[in-house]
Amino acid sequence: MEKINVQKGQLIVVSGPSGAGKGTVLAQAFEKYPNLRYSVSVTTRAPREKEVDGVDYYFKNIDEYMKMLHDNEFLEHQCVYGNYYGTPRKKVEEMLENGFDVVLEIDVKGALEIKSRFSEAVMIFITPSEKATIEERLKKRSTEKEEELMVRIGSALDELKQAEKYDYIVVNEDAEKSAEDIAAIIRAEKCSTAKNKTFLNKLIYGGN
Repeated sequence: MEKINVQKGQLIVVSGPSGAGKGTVLAQAFEKYPNLRYSVSVTTRAPREKEVDGVDYYFKNIDEYMKMLHDNEFLEHQCVYGNYYGTPRKKVEEMLENGFDVVLEIDVKGALEIKSRFSEAVMIFITPSEKATIEERLKKRSTEKEEELMVRIGSALDELKQAEKYDYIVVNEDAEKSAEDIAAIIRAEKCSTAKNKTFLNKLIYGGN
């Protein structure tokens, strides 16, 4: 698979267990860091209440999804809780090439797949401060049956064990502070030596 040129924009992968409050934190991060763009995933699952096609997800039937998979249109793809998810390649590439920093909010398996292919990706794991918070928030959502809820709680705890594979951990006790932490991480990455090799070479040796 060809690599994405991420020099113009930063690829940012955000994961965390269900109930960690990722959506709330990211919504505020977008307000604090205007250069961010969100990559909308494709899924075969049915829309939940108030979810909008093209905003929350691109909702596809299984045949449409499989055609996209066959045509190599995904950066990564996973089957989660019996439904298929994928990150559209073309839209992410276009945003990066246009200089935007692109956020992929995906599960741990998809995130590690992205990291294995694109070492430049910045990996951020969002978690609540206590395991009990995960169960409380999932129960409050009331979007799954009891059996499905137990599966999600178990999966969330399994995901916590993968957190050490990420570059940064953001503990979400306060959504606004967590959003500020994410913005600070992105700014720091922009200033890293690794991201400024081209600038340093121009500074030292001249040239365009």
